[in-house]
Amino acid sequence: MMTNLFSVFDPCTGMLSMNWLSTIIGLFLTPYSFWFLFNKNMMIMFKILEILNKEMSNLMKYNGSTLFMLSMFLIVLYNNMMGLIPYVFTSSSHLVFCLSLALPMWLSFMIYGWLNKTNKMFEHLLPVGTPSILMPFMVMIESISNIIRPGSLAVRLTANMIAGHLLMSLLGNNVCNSFIMMMSTMLLLLVLMLFEMAVGIIQSYVFMTLTTLYSSEV
Repeated sequence: MMTNLFSVFDPCTGMLSMNWLSTIIGLFLTPYSFWFLFNKNMMIMFKILEILNKEMSNLMKYNGSTLFMLSMFLIVLYNNMMGLIPYVFTSSSHLVFCLSLALPMWLSFMIYGWLNKTNKMFEHLLPVGTPSILMPFMVMIESISNIIRPGSLAVRLTANMIAGHLLMSLLGNNVCNSFIMMMSTMLLLLVLMLFEMAVGIIQSYVFMTLTTLYSSEV
């Protein structure tokens, strides 16, 4: 039972072990007309990206840097939505996928900050107004909190994507033979699917926003 329950999160499940292709296979299935013809879906997407761009422009100092964050938002959102399709591997529910996004960005911020703005990076380790006796402890606490940032970003996204999928897997594996119970379970699964869509959108936004806040400190 537990093996079957967690097998949906196993990237090596199946004969060919090509589950990681779900990360990009949706881009190949999207028709070319979606990218070249201006339609309602594109209009909605551009409007959302415009709002997010205005929000991040106040935090990011360098021109064009918001393009990178918006691209990351779309990648995470796309993988979160792809994971809701039946029999499609959810790549964003794996720590490897999330760390591969969070760790390089955090390292690039740290390397750039410590090489070019060393004094400013030292200032972030000691908040203003800290008593002298607490200064060594505050430096240690700020250093640890800075080091665990990529891990917290990755674990937050992974845990939120796994939780809903596990709940839907549990309900799907325990559907009763009674017609009334089956219809009740299907209605509950539909509500959970809508809830998971909202969680996928929110988590991609949180991932992008926290990364933007981390970059604004450099």
